[in-house]
This record gives sequence, C-alpha cells and structure tokens, in this order.
Amino acid sequence: MDAKLIPSPCKIAILWRGDAEARRHATPQNNRFYRVFEELAALGIPAEPAVYDEAFADEIREQLLSVDGVLVWVDPIHHGKTRAMLDAMLREIAGRGPWVSAHPDVILKMGVKEILYRTKHLGWGTATHLYRSAAEFAAAFPSRLRSSGPRVLKQNRGNGGQGVWKVELLPTCAGEADMARVLHAQRGSIPEHLSLRDFMTRCETYFDRGGCIIDQPFQPRLPDGMIRCYMGTDKVVGFGHQFIKALIPPPPEGPDSPAAQPGPRIMHGADAAPFQALRTKMETEWVPRMTEMLGIDAMSLPIIWDADFLYGPRTASGEDSYVLCEINVSSCFAIPDQAPIAIAQLALRRCQDLRKRDRSETPEPS
Repeated sequence: MDAKLIPSPCKIAILWRGDAEARRHATPQNNRFYRVFEELAALGIPAEPAVYDEAFADEIREQLLSVDGVLVWVDPIHHGKTRAMLDAMLREIAGRGPWVSAHPDVILKMGVKEILYRTKHLGWGTATHLYRSAAEFAAAFPSRLRSSGPRVLKQNRGNGGQGVWKVELLPTCAGEADMARVLHAQRGSIPEHLSLRDFMTRCETYFDRGGCIIDQPFQPRLPDGMIRCYMGTDKVVGFGHQFIKALIPPPPEGPDSPAAQPGPRIMHGADAAPFQALRTKMETEWVPRMTEMLGIDAMSLPIIWDADFLYGPRTASGEDSYVLCEINVSSCFAIPDQAPIAIAQLALRRCQDLRKRDRSETPEPS
C-alpha cells in the first residue's frame, strides 16, 4: 500500500472505552494503540486519544466534530454497558463530515452473528439456522438438536463468549423430558446439566430489542485451534492462530487451572505459508461476495476487522476447509505487527478520498 504524505494534515481521533481518569491521563504513548499512533505520526497525521464513556459523551462529541476521521475500538458489551449511546453519536458525527471506522451501520451488517446465517452460502458457511422469536426457537430447536447432534447457539451481539453455548442432549428414558449438557463460551465456565426447556427459557432474553439466535453445528476440529484472519478493508494484513478453550470442557483441575487457559495467539504475516489458501479465498472470493451481498462499498469497509475461522472437515484429498465462526468489527485487537502501518495507510487514504469527494462536490464559483 503506497501512501504519500498529504499536503495539509488531516486529524484523526482514536476512540476506546475508559473512565474519566483514563481520559485525563491519555496520551498517544500510554495505551495499547501506541503503535497505531506512531504509524499515523510517521505519515504526518496528527492523532489524539478520545477515551469514551457515557458519563462524558457530550465532551467526546465536541472532540470528534473537530477531527477528520475516527477509529473506534469499543466492544458491544462491557461490564453491562452497550454501545447504544455511542452508536447514535457516531452516526451523527459521520453525518456531519468526519468519517467513522467502523461505522455503526456497517457493524450491524458485518459484525453481528446474523451474518453467519445470511452468508452461509458463500463457501465459508455450514448448516446454519436463525431464530427470530422465542416461539420459533421452541418450535424448531429441540427436533434439530435430536436429529443432528451437538449445536452451538449464539446471541446476535456480544463479545468475550457472552451468549455463546454448546448444547448437547443427555441420554434419557422413554417418556422423560429432554435433558441437556450446556457449556458457556465465557472463560471460567463449567458444563451444566439441566432440562432443555429450562435452558431455552434462559436464552429468551437474547430476543430482546429485536435480537435473534444463530444455531450452528458444533465443529469437532475445535481443538485444532482458531484462525483469526485480520483484514485491512478488503486485503489480508495478517493472521493469528490460537488453541482456544471456549466450548471445551475444563480438565479435572477446574476452569481456573493452567490447563484450562487458552494458548497464546501466535501472530503471522499476511504471507504466512500455512494460510495462503485461506487468504486467497478471502481476498478473491468471500469478501467481494460478502460486500456485494450486504451493499457495502469499498470506502465503507472497516479499516481494520477480522474473521474467525474454525477448521471444518478435510476434503477428500486431505486439504483443510474453513468454517466462519464470527466477524469482529467493533473492537478488533490484538493485531499482527504488520497491521498498524496498514491501518495508518488506510486512514490516510480514507482522508484523501474524502477530500477528493468534497472537492468534486464543491460547485465552481460563478
């Protein structure tokens, strides 16, 4: 990605969640985004911290109206807080000039679990189902679970494993109510045995505020690890491979034991040999088809996002297949070493493109 310094600097804010003290003391050097600040500075782009909380949202709003672009890293759910107020503010900001990445409307298209259902035909999907109401869930899920084996349920918006469950039926005698073994994906969870009806009642809150539940078959190759494919708009900028422990029952030592903890995420560059088949699929097939289907143009794609893949069944010739687990758009971090410079270059390009657009839309003086 070749990028040149722009003649007059654009100004960018990097936004993340924190309290008032964190906002007072934030500098470009004392946070986890320092590499992004450094690469922006290397391109001549001034960038400033914008630590956000609902308690001082008006102050943040005024700050964001004074910049040319905003890079946002805020999880959908954090200690009970959602992005509802922030997303409304970011929509207003974007409507008044500055670009926002990722824009809340793009997150609602790409960064929710519903995309697993909408794009299951693209080649990265599996036998995925969607339930939009508790009644639909109650009518279809039990029989699906009986006929197809363990399933994974996911609420539409969440992070850190919140609202993601592995569900499998337990043996019962004829005439007895269905019993299930369920395991939450949040770290520290242990399997529970309860009636399927009680578990499904617990899940009904996921339908609040227009939510839905996604239902996928459990992937037996989960112990082989997860591949995180990091994207800079429509190009791969790196990979991360991690042996995860979510949805895997903890060892006898318990969920807090060292053996129950996920392995480190090993970062790789975009050219890493083991992942070139996945890279080719993402860049030439899956992402172009996804953006066309969702109606997302190149300038609206998030500057940084990632797609998590599990290994699917091997092909007849022994090659790996990949199953999309989720897309992360709201707060895509940690990132490979190569990603910060790509983020900076793409932010620069976004500024340049907007300036060209603004000039083309400005009428000539009469």
